[in-house]
Amino acid sequence: MTRPRFNRILLKLSGEALMGQGQFGLDPDAVAGLASEIAAAKQLCPELCLVVGGGNIFRGMAAAAKGFDRASADYMGMLATVMNALALQNALEKVGVDTRVQSAIPMASVSEPYIRRRALRHIEKGRIVLFAAGTGNPYFTTDTAAALRAAEMGCDALFKGTSVDGVYTADPKTDAAAQRYDRLSYDRVLGDNLKVMDAAAVALCRDNNIPIVVFNVRQSGNLAEVLAGRGTATIVQNGE
Repeated sequence: MTRPRFNRILLKLSGEALMGQGQFGLDPDAVAGLASEIAAAKQLCPELCLVVGGGNIFRGMAAAAKGFDRASADYMGMLATVMNALALQNALEKVGVDTRVQSAIPMASVSEPYIRRRALRHIEKGRIVLFAAGTGNPYFTTDTAAALRAAEMGCDALFKGTSVDGVYTADPKTDAAAQRYDRLSYDRVLGDNLKVMDAAAVALCRDNNIPIVVFNVRQSGNLAEVLAGRGTATIVQNGE
């Protein structure tokens, strides 16, 4: 499948990508590996920004289901994403990539506040901007934050890194008959309730015509391969 080349993308990573083979927290080797993948990808896509989840540390929705106040739990989850962004920043700068962390919840001692024009300027200067703390509001996922930042930054595409190589008709880990899609429309994703991103994120990408590229971020070198128009991935865009 041939795909267009992209000059500016937003990469969405789950917090679980940072915990390696563990069940919780941060694995320094996994973080360093991701940093190397991102650094290699930047050679192909000079303007890159990133949103990372916090599920490896704290999940707001899961905590709410166990009795936490939902808004408080979501704020705790946002703080987890800041920790992950700082870990990735440290690893990226160790491999020579200039970065900035911008948090939707102001915390001047550790990051810049999210300011759209400042973020755009960083990207134009070749820095990777890591957007932390989601949208800064409870009840919104980091998927929605990724779609929002991709639209605000004028990104050519949103790359969603997962543990599988695209979007399937069912979970390929549990259903051997699951079929992978090469291309999908936003409306098909929403209508069939395919688990690409949450509905708000998919609708936001659809309304702003931002393709969603779903790929396996755990496969070494795959991010650069997909960016180069090779590799295995599913692209969600208008039409099919």
